[in-house]
Amino acid sequence: MLLSLFMSGWAAGQNRPPAKNAPPRSDSSSEESSSKNRQVDISPPKDDAKNHPYSSSSAAGDEEETGDVQEFHPWDPHRAAKNVEVGDFYFKRKNYHAAEDRYREALVYKPNDALATIHLAETQEKLGELDDAQKNYEGYLKILPHGPLAEEAHKAIDRVKEETSKNSEPEKQQ
Repeated sequence: MLLSLFMSGWAAGQNRPPAKNAPPRSDSSSEESSSKNRQVDISPPKDDAKNHPYSSSSAAGDEEETGDVQEFHPWDPHRAAKNVEVGDFYFKRKNYHAAEDRYREALVYKPNDALATIHLAETQEKLGELDDAQKNYEGYLKILPHGPLAEEAHKAIDRVKEETSKNSEPEKQQ
């Protein structure tokens, strides 16, 4: 008996007409979306060129160099750390050219890496590239002014300046 009551209620629900207050459907409407009625102004502000003079993608005559594709720089801190590690290996073996290459590659993958910057400076100092070494020691100090190797960087800058002045004195005497 209970089963017959349940079945009769279910059958009655199946024959019910659809509700008159059904939500509107987008595919049944002949009107277009209201968002198509609005036009969005994407032109730059009036004073944009004055406020951002270097923002144009290409200056006159530079189209061959820049084109429509901009260069992307990879960001891979793990790869940078591995390059620093391999650079340290080469540095310990006194293969300074290989170490320099690895530290430079680390800076490609992580441009402001303090460790790669100071190790590159040390390597350049060993190779006698004193001007570049000084720039990289100073670069380390820009990244970490009070970092763990800041005192060493200051001493190295003084040492490189002294060495540079020694190298330039014989030229003055000749």
